[in-house]
Amino acid sequence: MNNYKGILPKGFSIDGKYSVLLFIKQGSNAETYRVKGSDGKLYFLKLFDYAKLHRSAFDSENNLLEIEFLKKIKQENIVSWKDSGEMIFENRKFGHLVLDFIVGETLSERISRESFTNYYDIRQIISDVLKGLSYLHKMPEPIIHNEITPQNIMLDLSGDIPKAKIIDFGFARSFHSSTKAYNKAGLNLNYVASECFNGLYSPQSDIFSIGAVMYQLLFGLPPWFKDISRFRADRINAEESVLTERSKPLSFPEIAKDFIGYDDVINLLLKKALSGDMENRFQSADEFIQALNGKIDIEDIDKVQKIKSDDKPEKKIQGRKAVGKGFDAIAGMKELKAQLQLDVIDALHNPEEYAKYGVTIPNGMLLYGPPGCGKTFFAKHFAEEVGFNFIPATPSTLKSRYINATQENIAKMFEEAEKNAPTIIFIDEINELLPKRDSDAHEMAKSAVNEMLAQMDRTGEKGIFIIGATNYPDMIDPAMLRAGRLEKKFYLPPPDFEARKAMFEMYLKSRPLDFGMDYEELSTLTENYVSADIEFLVKEASVLALKTKSRISMDMLKSVIKNTKPSVPLHELKKYESIKVKMDGENVKKKNDRPRIGYT
Repeated sequence: MNNYKGILPKGFSIDGKYSVLLFIKQGSNAETYRVKGSDGKLYFLKLFDYAKLHRSAFDSENNLLEIEFLKKIKQENIVSWKDSGEMIFENRKFGHLVLDFIVGETLSERISRESFTNYYDIRQIISDVLKGLSYLHKMPEPIIHNEITPQNIMLDLSGDIPKAKIIDFGFARSFHSSTKAYNKAGLNLNYVASECFNGLYSPQSDIFSIGAVMYQLLFGLPPWFKDISRFRADRINAEESVLTERSKPLSFPEIAKDFIGYDDVINLLLKKALSGDMENRFQSADEFIQALNGKIDIEDIDKVQKIKSDDKPEKKIQGRKAVGKGFDAIAGMKELKAQLQLDVIDALHNPEEYAKYGVTIPNGMLLYGPPGCGKTFFAKHFAEEVGFNFIPATPSTLKSRYINATQENIAKMFEEAEKNAPTIIFIDEINELLPKRDSDAHEMAKSAVNEMLAQMDRTGEKGIFIIGATNYPDMIDPAMLRAGRLEKKFYLPPPDFEARKAMFEMYLKSRPLDFGMDYEELSTLTENYVSADIEFLVKEASVLALKTKSRISMDMLKSVIKNTKPSVPLHELKKYESIKVKMDGENVKKKNDRPRIGYT
């Protein structure tokens, strides 16, 4: 039998303001007492033994995090700070935290005394806790509680209706803190989200924990419950044991069906809250509350995951499968995508329909613009969107110093493309392969142009489509840009505001992010940056975060942007605008000279 009565004797005075009435319990590094204030009111006192606290319990200025957090918090579903300070007792240093006294009991004490039989009572408790978590997660410096368990939920019984309040912030951490600041020793792993085992804590981690509490209130035990008491000295095996259990499907015992108000929608709600994939969980406490109150529909996570694993439905073009996400993988460029759909894709998909109207299938197109604007990336996903096979080529793979070898390489490429038609041939830096023949180009280069012109005759009818990409469209032999060759010309400019915003969202989506990402501000700060620049900025910010084991923040991104100039100078971009005007003028002139049905 434990007869321990606490360090502080009854009647002991703290700062002359609080007198100890009753020892309550002992923890691994703190003790709790009921005290009476000089104002005659009851308070709850928590006494911290500094010598036993983990270093992560303190901030950079050696202030106790639990105290600093609670000083900032004022919300009805969270225990309220009253006072705090330090004291020396028996030659040892302690910190003390005084909280408003709550008349009631912990949720753990309630369920050990009497089980719930009414779902609406459970829903009220979970909703109260979620309101507290919503407040914490929305703070300017968001706080993750990290230990939502029945022991840390207090039921305030002073009113007509019990009110649940979150207590004990001993494991709470700022979301901006390094993952090194997360200490799991002493946590009940049955309530801890799986990603926390890797030191990653987030709002979704708290969502998992409150989902585990809700599951226990309904079914008697936490989900995937594992008795890990025998692993007390072996943290790694304890975590592995829990993770192994969680690899099994979530079960829903029949006992819950006896609850007043219970229905199968509750199971879907629990599946979502307890998903092992953070992205599939409720993304905020507010969303969880809406689901609890029936204001949003809940999809079956098992079905959602199956759809995600199947990814995009397969498109079939002339019996061939499109592989990849197509235009869905390209952020922004809505106008260009729409123009390509009208001018090229519809024609490639419906050749018979175009033939009825005597409209020929386009043989190829040219993508031009500043370096780093994603011409190669765009071409690859264009092939996916159309559903054709894709053959990439560069001048270095086709050109040869041996006589006639370049022409042979070009001929073989077209032969392979026709054999595997429908096929897209993509030639990057096409100006290097097909320079102007009236320039100082070598005779072998002129032969390569002649071979390409010959091979491109009626390629559309053979199921072959050519895409050329270049930074220098004015250096390509003019014959290659006439009707029947690379007749469609599309300018790929630096991404506009919406495209830059979409790119930041796309590149940052799967990385550990801080709160407060402002994609519109990031887009505003990166005017005249090309697509490759945006990707580079995100990678640099990711490296900074990796070095400090922290999350990628707005400050990191803004710092990287400030120290990184656009890779293409503004005067160069203006040159490309001039080239575009010239190319557009040539297109208009050609249309006026020889109108073509069905094209704009």
